[in-house]
Amino acid sequence: MKKIFYTAFYFCSALLLSSCIGDLDQYPHEDETAASIYTSAANYKAVLGKIYTAMVTTGQEKSGDPDLSSNSGQDYMRCFFNLQECGTDEVASTWLSGDNVTGLTYLSWDANDPWVSDMYYRIYYNIALCNEFIRNATDEKLAQFTEQEQSEIRHYRAEARFMRALFYYHALDLYRNIPFVTENDPTSGYLPPRYTAAQIFSYIESELNSTVNDMLDKANCPYGRASQGAAYTLLAKLYLNAEVYTNTSKYTECISACQQAIAQGYSLEDDYSSLFNADNDKRTANEIIFTLPVDATHTVSWGSSTYIICGAVSNTSDKQVPEDYGVKSGWGMFRVRGEIPALFTGEADQRYLFFTGGQTQYLDKIDDQSNGFFVTKWTNLTDNGQTASNTADGGVNTDYPLFRLADVYLMMAEAVVRGGTGSDRGTVLGYINELQRRAYGDDEHKIADSDLTLDFLLKERARELYWEGHRRTDLIRYGMFTTDKYLWQWKGGEKGGTAVNSKYNIYPIPNTELTANPNLYNENY
Repeated sequence: MKKIFYTAFYFCSALLLSSCIGDLDQYPHEDETAASIYTSAANYKAVLGKIYTAMVTTGQEKSGDPDLSSNSGQDYMRCFFNLQECGTDEVASTWLSGDNVTGLTYLSWDANDPWVSDMYYRIYYNIALCNEFIRNATDEKLAQFTEQEQSEIRHYRAEARFMRALFYYHALDLYRNIPFVTENDPTSGYLPPRYTAAQIFSYIESELNSTVNDMLDKANCPYGRASQGAAYTLLAKLYLNAEVYTNTSKYTECISACQQAIAQGYSLEDDYSSLFNADNDKRTANEIIFTLPVDATHTVSWGSSTYIICGAVSNTSDKQVPEDYGVKSGWGMFRVRGEIPALFTGEADQRYLFFTGGQTQYLDKIDDQSNGFFVTKWTNLTDNGQTASNTADGGVNTDYPLFRLADVYLMMAEAVVRGGTGSDRGTVLGYINELQRRAYGDDEHKIADSDLTLDFLLKERARELYWEGHRRTDLIRYGMFTTDKYLWQWKGGEKGGTAVNSKYNIYPIPNTELTANPNLYNENY
């Protein structure tokens, strides 16, 4: 059974945000509330648990009151998946207007889009959670505890700083120029300033570099918490995309961060599909660097991996059986566009995990469930093929692996090919061929040095990482998300695909936020 360390949420009902963060009335602004909570190391751990679970739950219960009054009831990772995948070649959505994803799907959203707004407020709610924790974990406030308790809480504080850096990274990647607030700012009546992408980049870089040594290493980090490996992986992501964010490349720094992550002692899992099943908590011993625990009892929501698994099972086909994936019913919400299966050589590659029975590969109609293959990469099945114990109707027990070693290998290879120093093509070619060996089960599909190109790596990232929340960022880095350099079906709302305005490389800050905070504005929206 999974050992989820954050089951105590008793204090959270008092820790809510208003619908807008414009005046940043962060919770809890009453001194007595904090004084009653931060009284023991166990309570600090419980609050830290809320920070982690805020990525996969909407509130205290699946259908209960959400944390945010402005949120339509969806969790962080459901919003994140939609913003990172729906507009790309990896997802074809069925319920366009019904699930309000028409704008995301056709790259035509505006500053009133509900998913764009929900993601924004989820990010800043989570940042506020981190700020409140850090504000109450200063050395001065820890002086009341024993040395052992202080040491323990300092690790928690470092993790809270890492999580805040992660949330700011998502804000940077999705929205670019954003409001900035930390634990040092007032907790009420405060309008945060607008920071440029370059300023946010520098802040995240500084936070991670100054925090990583206070985090636990891989060998000592408990399941479900962020280790030093997670910090180095996030740094690598920041550096790989530095040119997009700041117009200055940092590929050498990306290589160094990847090397530090690899040095933590991770290794590839032999069975690719087991990285996405209900026993994937066991993979944190090797390939999964940072996972978001999902448990049908403790972290229940309609989002996260439940959304991905149930959403990718048909509710109209008489050929696809939901029980084959460990769920009671399919939602029929999305399929994959035809360009992604075309990247594979077929079922010889064990990553080719698609249900094709009765399905067309390409999309005559994007909202027709028979158009496009269903993705079977994610399941609620255990290692022995049984449905995972499921005490909450509709929920799954499959964790969301946010960071994996395979991604680190691919980032390092790309940074080398793009001209970074500190490693060489031979080293990263070896890493890429480890992925090929895992994919095909032999050495016959190894690539040569001449095959190690940027084009190959973008395709390999799709083959290895599809439906994990990377594709939009990858396509932007390659200059393909909005341009005509690469057209996929229904890009821009046209069957054959079309280029769209470059403003769609970033999402707009919601209009409700612009109204609340005059320091903020959107460019081109």
